Amino acid sequence: VDSSFPRSPRGAVKIARALVAFVTFLCFAASRSPGAFTALAAMEVIITGLFLLLYLLRLHPRLGGLLWPLADIFNSVTAALFLLIVCLFAVITKTNNGTLAGGVFGLVLLVLCVVDTVLLFQKISFGGPRERSTPAK
Repeated sequence: VDSSFPRSPRGAVKIARALVAFVTFLCFAASRSPGAFTALAAMEVIITGLFLLLYLLRLHPRLGGLLWPLADIFNSVTAALFLLIVCLFAVITKTNNGTLAGGVFGLVLLVLCVVDTVLLFQKISFGGPRERSTPAK
């Protein structure tokens, strides 16, 4: 178990994302919002929880077939786009107070997804220095 991960900025953002996604799910589920609202929040809880466990248990180096931070960036960007659409729709329609609260928490979750994406981009270096395969003349 990586005990330093929850205290790192990336770990704190992941934990906050999981908690806010769970609160968003509870708001949508309690207010009997349309299925898309509840399903998006539930998927975000599950996927963020799985990435949190992946990093917390240090499984990402052992599962080397995939560049996990890049997959995490893809998840964060995709989630942010879906959250923008669904939560703005939930806030605009505000059929009841639970839907409105879920939409507001979803927009907070959107901001956390963007912050997580920025932190992950800082971790990955795509254009690092390259070694020459032939000697310089």
